[in-house]
Amino acid sequence: MPPSIVEKHHIDNSRIGIALGSGSARGWAHIGVLQALAELGIKPDIVAGSSIGALVGAAYASNRLDEMGGMVTRLSWKHIVAYLDMSIIGGGLIQGEKLAQLFRRHMEIMDIESLPRRFAAVATELNSGREIWLQDGSLLNAVRASVALPGLFTPVKHNNKWLVDGGIVDPVPVSLCRAMGAELVIAVSLNGDIVGKHLRNNHKKVNEPVAEKIMKDSESALWDRISEQLGKTMLAKKNSLLARLFGESLGSPGLIDVLASSLNIMQDRITRSRMAGDPPDIILSPRLSQLGLMEFDRGAVAIEEGRACVERMRPALEHIVSG
Repeated sequence: MPPSIVEKHHIDNSRIGIALGSGSARGWAHIGVLQALAELGIKPDIVAGSSIGALVGAAYASNRLDEMGGMVTRLSWKHIVAYLDMSIIGGGLIQGEKLAQLFRRHMEIMDIESLPRRFAAVATELNSGREIWLQDGSLLNAVRASVALPGLFTPVKHNNKWLVDGGIVDPVPVSLCRAMGAELVIAVSLNGDIVGKHLRNNHKKVNEPVAEKIMKDSESALWDRISEQLGKTMLAKKNSLLARLFGESLGSPGLIDVLASSLNIMQDRITRSRMAGDPPDIILSPRLSQLGLMEFDRGAVAIEEGRACVERMRPALEHIVSG
C-alpha cells in the first residue's frame, strides 16, 4: 500500500470540510470516498450533506460509516422492496416510515449537537423554495427531510414547515461547509456526466420484459405492497402499471425514468452554477452514470468507484492538504 499523506504531513482535520452531494443510489459512493480519504489520513471534522449525502454524512459524523458500508453491500432488491411503504396520499409514493426504521438501526439516536463531528444537512422548504440548513435537533429527522425526493418520498414537517430534498436547491453544499467553519472544502459531486444517461441506458433494454428487467424475482412482492393501497381492482392492470412506473411499454419513458432524467438535468445545472460562484478546493467526481435512480442494491459498485475516485485525485489531494 502506498504511504499515506499523514505520514508525510500533519493534517489539521478540524479545518477540513467535506460536502457530500445528492444523487440517490449513486450516493453509496460517498462511503468509499470517506473510507479512502481516511486511509490517506484525511478525516474531515466538518460534514455537510444533501439528500443521500446527508444520510451517509450522518453515519460518518456519528462514527457508524463502516457499519453502514456493510449494510449497503448486503442490500438486495428484495430488501429494498421491504422498506417501500407505498402510498397514494401524503405527497409521495413512499411514506418513508420503514426507511426511518432502517436509519434508526444504523445511526445512533441523538441530536446533531452531540455528534463527535460538526454536521449539517440541507433541505428545501416546499412553500417558499428556501434552502434550509439543519444544524441542530434530531439527526434522524434532519436526514429524513434531506432525502425526501419530491414525488417519491412524502415531505417532512419541521418547525411547522414542509421540507423536501435538499438537492433541489443545493446538490453539493459547499457554502454550508464554509459557513460551518471549513477553511478547506472537498466536494463530492455525483452529478457529473449523468444528463441523459439514465434514459439512454434504458433505451438499450427496450426489448426486455419490463417486469423481469425492473423487478427481477421480487415483482410480486412489490405489487403486493402497491395493491394493498390501490385495491384488488388494480391487480388486472399490474403489468401496465409497472411498465408505466419503471420501464417502457410502448417505447416511451416510464414515470421513474422521466423523474430520474429530469432530476439529473436539474441537479447538474444547479451544481455547475453554485460551484462557479463558490468553488470548492477540490472536487471528487465518481463515475457512476450507469447507475439508475433506485439501484440501491448496487452499493458495492458505487463504493468501489468512490474509492477509485479518491485514488485518481490523490496527487491533487496531497497538494491541497499539504499547502
